[in-house]
Amino acid sequence: MKQKIQSDKINDCLVLSNLAFQTRREYDNLRKWCRYILKRESRSFWLKQTIGNKSNFDFRDFGQILDSTNFEDVASVRRSIFIEEACLVVNESGCRVCGQPLPSSESRRERDSEKTVITCDCEDASASDTESSDSDSDDESEYVQPFLATELTGENDFDTHVQDCSSSSNSERNSVSHTDEDFETWQRIIRLDALRANDEWITYSPSQNAVSEIKARRLANSVGLKDYDNLEPRRIYHAARLVAILEAYALYDPEIGYCQGMSDLLSPIISIVEEDHEAFWCFVAFMKKARHNFRLDEVGIRRQLNIVSKIIKCKDIHLYRHLEKLQAEDCSFAYRMVVVLFRRELSFEQTLCLWEVMWADQAAIRAGIAKSAWERMRLRAPPTDDLLLYAIAACVLQRRKLIIEKYNGIDEIMRECNNMAGHLDVWKLLDDAHDLVVTLHDKIG
Repeated sequence: MKQKIQSDKINDCLVLSNLAFQTRREYDNLRKWCRYILKRESRSFWLKQTIGNKSNFDFRDFGQILDSTNFEDVASVRRSIFIEEACLVVNESGCRVCGQPLPSSESRRERDSEKTVITCDCEDASASDTESSDSDSDDESEYVQPFLATELTGENDFDTHVQDCSSSSNSERNSVSHTDEDFETWQRIIRLDALRANDEWITYSPSQNAVSEIKARRLANSVGLKDYDNLEPRRIYHAARLVAILEAYALYDPEIGYCQGMSDLLSPIISIVEEDHEAFWCFVAFMKKARHNFRLDEVGIRRQLNIVSKIIKCKDIHLYRHLEKLQAEDCSFAYRMVVVLFRRELSFEQTLCLWEVMWADQAAIRAGIAKSAWERMRLRAPPTDDLLLYAIAACVLQRRKLIIEKYNGIDEIMRECNNMAGHLDVWKLLDDAHDLVVTLHDKIG
């Protein structure tokens, strides 16, 4: 019996070790692709400057010129770059040879028996961004990795794959170009948001607070961060970690990519979790619940604001009627609270408290603790996926008198919501939210 238990423990450890290796490897591959895109942008800019200096043409669309067969010099350069970078890693986001989007990891798993899966045999898979070299030659070697193909046995199979990729249709190339442009836009916004991040987190991460200037600048340079000379090393380091993880997430989930506000959600995570690959997967899990906040169609946001409106209507019809008069019954004034989960209204410590209570509710639901079981346990409130929305409604209800007596427009209510930072009692907020759950969870559904 003891031997079986020990054997099970060993097997569990092996499974966990293998999973940790795979998740770190996948994150490292995403980061390598980010660095490749950054380097390609720099090279494209250099080519544009070089060709522009030798020609009188107006290069309004540099992409069209690169694709033109009339420019043999450019074509030659493209071929050399293509050969040089043909050994880039293939990961979740697309083919690293031609840039064509690959099937999702889920669909590839379903077709593993039929399709060739190309993976990177990277000896340096566990190396972090902080270990990248300052020299261009060392940086170049970081990108060139051998391929392993599970079903490519012939010597010319890889060349055939390259030719197949390079013979894609014009429409596919346009799609890839659009994706690249999107990523470049995300990169710019990520860098701006990262540099604006505050340093509330410093008391929670002494090691990151004490990071050396050399280490901070090395990481910043490895992710292409600029204009940080006025920042302290700890903020440079924090901003560079934000950039690294958010860029990797933009490739991991290209449907969402990056939107402003996501850095607010990641900042507390990287303050607590010091390994980038672990922080990345924590963020991925977090975004499974929060990603609908960043959809372009805003369906998820509207659904949540509708629930907040319904809670207020059920709890305080007089306040709701006043909001109707102000044309604010849709609760759009609470938009920011929903998007960043109260992050900008609460302090760093208060945010962690609220989020942990929310996660505890979600964990209880996943564990199968239903409302009936919760009631049998005679506890105050059943677990709910919408605790955040009850907290937002509670926050509005706490200000009912002010809203009814003094505010005559939605702009005034929105200004009040934006000025809440530092003036909220998170425990009172959670108590009121749980009271609303007890009273209204059957009506809200």
